[in-house]
Amino acid sequence: MVINHSHARTPPKHRHYPEVKFIMESATADFEFVLNGITVREHAVAPQTTLLDYIRNRGLTGAKEGCAEGECGACAVLLLKSASGNTSTYQSINSCLVPLPAVSGCEIVTVEALAESGKLCDVQREMAQRGGSQCGYCTPGFVVSMFAEQLRADGRPVDPHNLGGNLCRCTGYRPIRDAVEALGAPPDTPLRRRLDQPAPTLLPVHYESAEGKFWRPCSLADCLELADDDSRFVAGNTDLGVMTNLRHQRFRHLVSLEGIPELRVFEDGPDHVEIGVGLTLTEIGERWLHAPDVFREWLCLFASPLIRNRATLGGNLATASPIGDSAPLLLALDAELVVASRAGDRTVPLNGFFHGYRQTLLAPGEIIRSIRIPKPLPEFARFYKVAKRRVDDISTIAACIAIGADGSARIAFGGVAAVPSRVMDAESAIAAGDIRTAKDILRRTLHPMSDHRGSAEYRLAMACSLVDKFFWERGQSK
Repeated sequence: MVINHSHARTPPKHRHYPEVKFIMESATADFEFVLNGITVREHAVAPQTTLLDYIRNRGLTGAKEGCAEGECGACAVLLLKSASGNTSTYQSINSCLVPLPAVSGCEIVTVEALAESGKLCDVQREMAQRGGSQCGYCTPGFVVSMFAEQLRADGRPVDPHNLGGNLCRCTGYRPIRDAVEALGAPPDTPLRRRLDQPAPTLLPVHYESAEGKFWRPCSLADCLELADDDSRFVAGNTDLGVMTNLRHQRFRHLVSLEGIPELRVFEDGPDHVEIGVGLTLTEIGERWLHAPDVFREWLCLFASPLIRNRATLGGNLATASPIGDSAPLLLALDAELVVASRAGDRTVPLNGFFHGYRQTLLAPGEIIRSIRIPKPLPEFARFYKVAKRRVDDISTIAACIAIGADGSARIAFGGVAAVPSRVMDAESAIAAGDIRTAKDILRRTLHPMSDHRGSAEYRLAMACSLVDKFFWERGQSK
């Protein structure tokens, strides 16, 4: 496949929105997707080629590589996703973390497609008029995220916090915020009208090249049958993508979980809440309408909206990072995991799931099917994240403390050991309100390491301080 570069430099006249024409070298293709309104077919690309590299190599250079790990937003593009009813919505995602075959059957819109017939869209115009750009490196990412938010809000005020994950180092955020607050209802354009129809249904992908394989099964049975000893399961790719980009790791066989309906269940029942591991964090927030306050607090601190639009709870747990943000929350909520294999399902308490640095109890060929949180939910719970930045940063230490209606307590930490874990020895003291004893137990039990984010002494001091903070907040809430 080659690009007609004259079209990349000078966009042709078009009926809907700017498009890049592709000339096919072959009539056959292994996967295809819609890019700026044009169907793109591909048959010769390494499976771990990122969407960002692909679109830039095709002349769509508005998206940039800034950090290659999903922190800066310079690579943002729009992904069409299903919404309520038979409608759809645009979500801003980090194209640097998306393997190209993962967008098979999807619709992608880049910043080049937002201006129609040579006329700037509302977001572009407001950014230009209000001085929201200097060097311009981050501007396309901001524009893409603002465009998605304008359509989502549909005339309601756009919340600037929803642009988290887009970083600007030279303009400053005041003029960008001014541009956001100046946005009104989206005009009636082809991009707006596209949302009145459903997004495409994901279909199976079986893509192989000399560099590896990318398979996307669309049933749990097929997924487990396809898995082999060389397989790496992948959902949002927000962790494996970093390994690919920054550590140059290559995985010979990626099995995507995105198209499996059995992994997208959500049930808020009388006995438990069950969350399928195929749901993104954004989707969980939309579906768990009666979630406890602690979940909402935690969700806002988990990376950025760009990451939450792709990341899953299952992926965050299966990577077994000691600083993964979901483990302390779910440990304090006494969650358990439903693990699927060819032999059937088994249930594993999350408290026994991690057994070493980046190691879990998952056997080869097993995947997490869902997370179950028992009811009743805690009467009072708080999640704390200590980091260099309040949002969109890696934890130095994270903690969740919960007290049930029966007076029982659970306390869990991340970032203080090789694995996230509950400190069960301290829970009876916390339940009794004996703060001094609880902190003494933490000092004897926790053995954090020192690194560039914080010393062991600092982490231990913060763990004790968070216990103080929890009881102060509990007293304030009464």
